[in-house]
Amino acid sequence: MRSFSARVPFALLLALPLLTGCLERGNSPVAASMGDDDQYCQANGKVAVGTPEYVACRKDRDVQRQNAEARYDRRQRDLGEYMLNNPNRP
Repeated sequence: MRSFSARVPFALLLALPLLTGCLERGNSPVAASMGDDDQYCQANGKVAVGTPEYVACRKDRDVQRQNAEARYDRRQRDLGEYMLNNPNRP
């Protein structure tokens, strides 16, 4: 019984690095590739912070980011389904 109780913490210790991937879920490469929304919307000082044009620009960037993340998630899901349905193909 003693050896079994020693195995459980060791197994959890080995599984911990695998579970850390779950914490990375919110950090998509899409968000990093789009850059800073504030710099993009100010566009060399043409649009001031707080103006309706600035707010509309930030909303447009949010929609663009959401669409890009949805495409990224869909590609990842499609790849996973392809790998499950075609296990013998490289």
